[in-house]
Amino acid sequence: MVISVPRLVIAAPSSGSGKTTVATGLMAAFASRGLAVSPHKVGPDYIDPGYHALATGRVGRNLDAYLCGTELIAPLLAHGARGCDLAIVEGVMGLYDGAAGEGELASTAQVAKLLRAPVVLVVDASSQSRSVAALVHGFASWDPEVRVSGVILNKVGSSRHEEMLREALDASGVPVLGVLRRAAQVGTPSRHLGLVPVAERHAAAVDSVAAMASQVREGCDLDGLLALARSAPALAGAAWDAAAAVVSSPPPPLPSPKLSASLEQGGPPSTLGAAPPDPPYRPERPRPQTPDGLRVVAVAGGAAFTFSYAEHAELLTAAGAEVVTFDPLRDEQLPDGTGGLVIGGGFPEVYAPELSANEPLRKAVAELAFGGAPVAAECAGLLYLSRELDGQPMCGVLDVSAGMSERLTLGYRDAVAVSDSVLAVAGTRMRGHEFHRTLVEPGAGAAPAWGVRAPQRRVEGFVQQGVHASYVHTHWASRPGVARRFVERCRTS
Repeated sequence: MVISVPRLVIAAPSSGSGKTTVATGLMAAFASRGLAVSPHKVGPDYIDPGYHALATGRVGRNLDAYLCGTELIAPLLAHGARGCDLAIVEGVMGLYDGAAGEGELASTAQVAKLLRAPVVLVVDASSQSRSVAALVHGFASWDPEVRVSGVILNKVGSSRHEEMLREALDASGVPVLGVLRRAAQVGTPSRHLGLVPVAERHAAAVDSVAAMASQVREGCDLDGLLALARSAPALAGAAWDAAAAVVSSPPPPLPSPKLSASLEQGGPPSTLGAAPPDPPYRPERPRPQTPDGLRVVAVAGGAAFTFSYAEHAELLTAAGAEVVTFDPLRDEQLPDGTGGLVIGGGFPEVYAPELSANEPLRKAVAELAFGGAPVAAECAGLLYLSRELDGQPMCGVLDVSAGMSERLTLGYRDAVAVSDSVLAVAGTRMRGHEFHRTLVEPGAGAAPAWGVRAPQRRVEGFVQQGVHASYVHTHWASRPGVARRFVERCRTS
């Protein structure tokens, strides 16, 4: 099988150059031409895909080589792009910036190489003229395997400025495929973790995306960009499939002994310096698939809980669950028949008074958790399960206090499961990502969720009855057995 969808990677020399404006504008401009556009984002970012979804009418998806592994990048793109005419991939940070200390891993450049996709470089030209040629030449020649095939000049001040930039780039061999003038109306508001999510400003976000599309239509060579996308060669392989992934993943492993007590207390270098191998696969007799055993998995959504990867719901569905979304800001009860609960990331700190005021739902969540049902909570979910958040009562499932912090916690994490839980057996390795400006006290329970090795050796999170709560975001496509194990626990809880 081959993957043959036309595709472009939109990259930049650095953050702040205008990648999101250009990528989102291109998605919307091509969609308005009647093309089915598949939107993608390099890295773990949850917010930009929301704008991509507005632009295309399709789910925004992430391509993260650190979280998912390099082998899943092309299959995940093909999965998202099924039936599409074009895939547009927005990069992360600068073109060659990847996971700290890991070389090119998880960089836009690596993803472009894995996809064999042409790269269009978005350059902030607001403070340069002839120097733009040296900049573009450097990025185009740094790695011969990265095909920098065009430039879009952003924040150009005038016709004379554009003329100087084009003249300088004539000799670079990299064509100018677009020129965007400075335009405040395409800006989107930001706060402590980046752009404000679409779910919190839907009408204004629609207007922003329309402005991006208009600017791109006026300033970019859409026909040239489409021809460039169609020049991407076919890739060997097949699209990722949730059902196949769940079937081929090992069944929930048998319980294994916990990691050593020293790990639970922080772990010496010998314990956390090299993660243990995954527990051996032990086949189990398949459990009967009966209608009575099928359970609803409720997934938190709405403005306070906007961070999720689309593949998680797809894997849960493939594992036999009925996935139902609810809004903790508005719904006073969990969906009927809820047998498991997933609370992902978001901004509960922004909505703490409203979440606290919904006392009936807080009590329903606590009742479900204390009854032993599987609950998976990441970051915002951890805060919601706490006793209080910035002084506002939360669900009280975990005896911890949470609040805003001046310090930003950000980075990839290589994690090892410390305790057997509804997601993994102790010793299982997963890669994750942290991104928050909050703290919980204490930071770990008697049975921690994960041991992490960087930026310092520590344990974090909580495993309590059926609850797995942690600051670490994970991508279940890398471990489909997580979804299978979770749904199995729903059936037996």
